[in-house]
Formats: sequence, C-alpha cells, structure tokens
Amino acid sequence: MKHPLPGIALNPKLRIGDSWISQDIRFPVLNPATGESIASVPLGNLDSVQNAVSSAQEAFRQSRTEPAHLRSSRLSAFADAIEARTDTFTALIVAEAGKPVSLAQAEVKRALTTFRLAAEEARHQRGGLLDLDATIAGADHFGITRRFPIGPIAAISPFNFPLNLVAHKVAPALAAGNTIVLKPSPKTPLTALHLAEAAEAAGIPPGYLNVITCPNETVPSLLEDPRIRMLSFTGSDRVGKQLHRIAMGKRATLELGGNAMAIVHADADIQKAAASIATGGFSYAGQTCISAQNILVHSSRYAEFRDALLSFIQSSVQMGDPWNPNVLLGPMIEQAAVARTLETVAKGIQSGAQKLIGGRVDGCFFEPAVFEQVPQTSPLWTEEIFAPVLCLASYERFEEALGTVNQSRYGLQTGIFTRDFAEAWKAFESLETGAVLINEIPTWRVENMPYGGTKDSGLGREGVSVAIEEMTESRSWIWKTLPTE
Repeated sequence: MKHPLPGIALNPKLRIGDSWISQDIRFPVLNPATGESIASVPLGNLDSVQNAVSSAQEAFRQSRTEPAHLRSSRLSAFADAIEARTDTFTALIVAEAGKPVSLAQAEVKRALTTFRLAAEEARHQRGGLLDLDATIAGADHFGITRRFPIGPIAAISPFNFPLNLVAHKVAPALAAGNTIVLKPSPKTPLTALHLAEAAEAAGIPPGYLNVITCPNETVPSLLEDPRIRMLSFTGSDRVGKQLHRIAMGKRATLELGGNAMAIVHADADIQKAAASIATGGFSYAGQTCISAQNILVHSSRYAEFRDALLSFIQSSVQMGDPWNPNVLLGPMIEQAAVARTLETVAKGIQSGAQKLIGGRVDGCFFEPAVFEQVPQTSPLWTEEIFAPVLCLASYERFEEALGTVNQSRYGLQTGIFTRDFAEAWKAFESLETGAVLINEIPTWRVENMPYGGTKDSGLGREGVSVAIEEMTESRSWIWKTLPTE
C-alpha cells in the first residue's frame, strides 16, 4: 500500500504574498491508509496570519479594479496549470486524504470544471436597470446596479475534498475580484499548498491567493481582523457556529453538513435505488457531508430493498488499498474518527438498533455497516455519522416520510426515488432542505448548482455563480436628469 509521490515536494512552504515561507515548528501529515508520515508542513503563527491578511489587503487594491476579461483569462490559466498537474494532485489526494484513486481523479476533474466555470462567470457583469420612474418620486431619474468585490476573504476548508472544496472558495473569489487567505485542514494541507504552486505558475499575482497553516487558537485573529470582509467555511456545525460568532458582523457562507436522508417510495426502481444509495453511502468511507445516511423505505418494498442493498454491498462495494482502481471505500481519515463512529454505533445498539452487516475495524478501515430498527432519537439516526454507515427505516405514508426528514436538525439535501410527479413536487414544496433530488441520491452535486442547507446545515450557498453573488455587494448609481436650458 506504499506508493511514491513523484515530483512532489514533501517539505512544502506557506505561500504569503510573493514569498514561500518556512517555520521552525512543523507538523507531520499522515497517510490514513498506512499511518506513516508522508510530509512535514510548517506551522504558521500569528505573524503568518497577519502577514497573509496584509498581503491580501494590499493585493485587493489591484484586483478590485481589474477588467473582467483579465480575471477570466487568469482563471483559465489557473485551470490549465491544475490540469497539467493532474497526476500530482491525484497522488496527493490519495496519500493525505486516503481517498480511493478513482474518486481522487474525479475530484481533480471537478476542480477543473469549477475553475473553468469561474473563468466564464468572471466575464458576466452582474447588475441591472432600476425602474425608478415607476414611482412619482423617481421621475426624471435613471439608475443602474452593479456588484463590486467586497475585499479579502478568509476561507477555511475541510479534509474530505482538499482540492475541489478549496476550488469552490478560491475560484469564485478571484472571479469576483477579491483576494483570499486560505487555511486548509491540517490533515490535508499538501493539496492546497500545491495549488498555490499552480497559481504562481499560472501568473496569479502575489497576494491574490495566500495559503497558510496555523494553530486553532490563532484563527480568531484572522476572523476578527477588520480587513477580512467575509468568512467562507466548510466543516462541522459545531466549529462553524463558533467561527461565525467570532466573525460576527462579517458576511459568511457556512456549509456545515448533515445526516442526509433518502426516501424510497413504493413505485421506485428498487435495484437502481439500492445500488445508488450504497454507492452514495459508502464512497470515500461515507466522509462527505451529503453522504447517504438515513434511508426511509415504503413498508411494501422494505424487505425487497433491504435484500437488494445487502446483495449490492457484498458484490460491489470493495474496501481496501485506495490506490486500487476498483476500491470504493478506503480508510477513514484518522483513528479518532473511527473511535467516534464506534461510540455512536454502540449508543445505537444500546438503544435497540439491529446490525445487518459490517462494522468491523482494521486500523482506519471501517467495514461498511447497515442498521435497522434504529430509534429516531438515537445519535445513530440524529447526528452526522461521517462514516460508512447506513440506517434503514420503513414508513406507511409519503407524508410521514417527509415529516421524518423535516424533524432533523439538519437540512442539506434529500434524495427521493419515485415516478410520481405529484409526490415529488409535494416533497419540493415541503422539505426544509437546500435541495430535493428526484431519482437521485442526496450525495449528488455539480459545480454550477446552488449548494447549501437550512437549519444546522449552514448559511448561504456555494456553487460558482451564486458564490460570486455571496462574495460581492450591490451598489446603485442614480442619475437625476437636469432640465435643459
């Protein structure tokens, strides 16, 4: 399971302004599949944070006034630089995140799409004509609106998509004319630091993208700095809420995860639903915020679905070496994550949950597990597991299933398998989630769709176009017509 990382500097430096910065204090990056250290990364400090913000603020004086065509061409060059490093980015994602190679390759392709979409969106001026003379007071006035960049953005990204979730912060920020200070997860910093190398190669000016690491206790100094105008965070709801309080008064986009549910109605294609849900629940060991977790199946099809699901898992869900192209489920990110999952599972079993399959542990590898008869007050049902675990339950009436989804404190995405348009529309109108996906798993996402949740799943939306809206502010320009002499 030991594989080389060709051409990759495993003693990286932080990128601040036009400089690559080292530090006396460094920390190891571990391969979750083997437990071995694959790199040593400098640990930034308070000075690193302040210097990064100063660099971003200075660069914003230039970025804010640049024409749209220049921002677009730079993002296209950035995408080209990433594409030229596809093998390197893939290897880094496999090595530091433990993501199966087929999924790592897919992530690189998605990141390319994100940057190329941002390059196109950068060309579009956002604004419009104001119908001022629709009111008496507005007669003899002409007005337009236009959106302007807001300034330096603090971006804090998670471990599970170390390239594409970073791309969803960096690409729209640059497209809008902002600058950015990026703090990647300490579990997967290598991909983000290599992205800074790609940015330099692409001709992104110094200070536009600053990539730092720092201890948790220095993060407040980043968010409290008045020069930082926005927080873009993806991670747990607990940490996101804490950071939002620290950044109070600033604009914020928070993507905080959830316990994604899927409804399998009586008229569903059971075989396709089972295969999709197993794939959506166990890919990358369930470590995505929209990983399928709680599955509601109509009572008339419950036994059939359960059998189809278990059969598909046993025949088609392979766990093992993430470099194996046939593997869907690699290691969890660290032993602490495995321990938390085991604790949640134990609480579920104590409350009456019945295990149908899986759950054995070998290092950071957690065998895909399925439970039924899980009390809907148990943490196994109510909390985000972030592991390869599915919970099954039956329902009698479609409205009952919708009510169960809405009882969750989360509201990110819901998948519904049905041919009934009326029921599908009813779900769209009544579910308190950011997206309702018909005949698709809740794990599905593309880069140009609005993405985000309600309740404890977050605030605001990502997705290239809507993210640019979040990262800009509207300004009105009013002209009063003067009488002719």
